[in-house]
Amino acid sequence: MSKKGARKNASGGLTMADLAQLAGVSKITVSRALGDSPLVNPETRERIQALARERGYKLNISARNLRLRRSHTVAVIVEMKPSTDRTMFDPYPLVLLGGISQELTAAGYSVLLTTRQGASAAAVQAADGLILLGQGAHQDAVRRFDKLCLPMVVWGAQSASDAHVVVGSDNRLGGAVVARHFIALGRRRPVFIGNPSHPEIFERLNGFIDALAVRGIKPLLMRRDEFTVDSGMDAVRSLHERKVGFDAIFACNDLLAMGAIRATLDLGRSVPADVSVVGYDDMPLGASFLPPLSSVRQDWQEGGMLLARKVLALIDGEAAKSECLPVSLIVRST
Repeated sequence: MSKKGARKNASGGLTMADLAQLAGVSKITVSRALGDSPLVNPETRERIQALARERGYKLNISARNLRLRRSHTVAVIVEMKPSTDRTMFDPYPLVLLGGISQELTAAGYSVLLTTRQGASAAAVQAADGLILLGQGAHQDAVRRFDKLCLPMVVWGAQSASDAHVVVGSDNRLGGAVVARHFIALGRRRPVFIGNPSHPEIFERLNGFIDALAVRGIKPLLMRRDEFTVDSGMDAVRSLHERKVGFDAIFACNDLLAMGAIRATLDLGRSVPADVSVVGYDDMPLGASFLPPLSSVRQDWQEGGMLLARKVLALIDGEAAKSECLPVSLIVRST
């Protein structure tokens, strides 16, 4: 739309939609800029305000207040795709959601829970803030939901290029402690199973590689996109078919580790006598698995509470910083 062709509202001035199109931004950005919101960067805010003055646009304060009044709802988007193996009632994301709900409810907020597929709903866009559980491969989920222009906090792995608040566990340390465990056991041919396109998995793999390199050991990467029992079994069967020798497996989650153990046992090898296996997440099912699974534990409850506290701070216009939580290796029978 050209400036000459901009529509008029009933009083003869521009509508907010017209101004948004002229400025090349969303209507909510125009509304925030004209209200001096800190959620809009100063350069954009000044440009929109100057354009409004130039075009004679007057903000309807009562309408703005109606549109921008708080819904006291925080949208929580789970990036993972649920399956029969990897369900929504596993510790990730269920325990994280418990911590989130506890904090938000205490603050008088409701939780709107949805998956990535349902995130375009009007109710999500009307939320006061957004918590994203999972960054997606190559951070594609983060880039997608940044476009909603909501105060957002993400569960995942931090990076130097982050423009948003991230809460997560020390994934690099998690990989390193598993490597040191294998070294202490005398393992020399370790395998890593997972998809390092996801930032958290990338950090686990690099921590694993760096700690093994101290002893001159190089792990084999078995890339698997699905974090399920079947995918773990497939990885081990593939190693067997290719006649690849291995004596240790670090799986990027517990379900992959359980599948790897099943396939290893099916091939007539012993766990842990022949092959040591460690998973990640320390889900309750792992402790009751046979043999009980060694795993890296994350503090999901504390993580969920931190996510909620930080998004509430952003909603209130306060500063919030990214935070990294410690991890620990729980050694059982694998």
